[in-house]
Parts: sequence; structure tokens; C-alpha cells
Amino acid sequence: MKTIKAKPITVENFAPYGSFTSIVEPSGNALGNFYNDKVLLPVSGSMPVAFSPLVMDKPDKMIISEVEYHNTTGEGILPVDDDVVMHVAPPSKEPVPELTEAFIVPKGTMVKINTGVWHMGVLPLNREQVHVLIVLPERIYMNDCTVVTYQEEDQMEIVL
Repeated sequence: MKTIKAKPITVENFAPYGSFTSIVEPSGNALGNFYNDKVLLPVSGSMPVAFSPLVMDKPDKMIISEVEYHNTTGEGILPVDDDVVMHVAPPSKEPVPELTEAFIVPKGTMVKINTGVWHMGVLPLNREQVHVLIVLPERIYMNDCTVVTYQEEDQMEIVL
């Protein structure tokens, strides 16, 4: 099985996949103590944006066996109580497991994944369980979520 090494997320290395900002240690331009418009998640039409809790358990091994993407929206991901490992691959017509990268995202960091980027739920780094806030247009997971299960030869393990 192929392995990929998780690396700390930076503006430069994550730029092809989206953007992020620390919610617990904000910086940059602000209106007093309001750090406005740091991460933008465009949505279409009058669709409401939904804020959904996700609880992820720490696996024995970080195996990537499944990925998903959304064709009409990006996705917001905010790990609340632990650092996480996130895997992504560039948008494409077919899955591109060979282009997968893994990033270590500090807790309290809001990540926006661009439309079409292959990804799946984040994994806790230190704790047995992590609570994550997912931001997506309402019910997009039911009408715009393509999930692909990798063949065994395309699965990979994330190492630290």
C-alpha cells in the first residue's frame, strides 16, 4: 500500500485546494476585534448555508479508501477540539489518488475546500475523537455529492 506523509498546512501548499484562517488566533485586517471576510464560501441562488456537526473517531491507521467531491459548491471544515489530518486531491473528471496530499490542520482553523476537490472526513491527530463543524449548502450531501470507493491498489495510508 502506498503511503503519503501529512504535512503542516500553509497558505502556499494548500492554495490549489482552497483557503483557511485561524478562528482562535485571527490576524490581518480587522474592523476593531471583528476579523471580517477571511474565508469565503460562495453558494448559488437562495440556498441556505447549513452548519452541521461531524464527530470523527481516530482510526488505528489513517487509510484513504474513499473520497468525495461536490460539483456546485466548496465546503467549509472547522476542527473544534483537536488538530486533524485532511486529505485532498485536485478536481478532475475521474479520481486521481496518485495526486493525493495530506495536511495537518490545527484545531480552530476554518478550511474552505474549493469546488470539485476530492476529499473525505478529517481524522483526529491527538484525541480519540474530534468534533468538526461542516459548512455546506443545505442538503447538498443528498443532491451533489459524488463518492468513490478506491480499489485496493489505489488505497493509501497517511503517515505523520
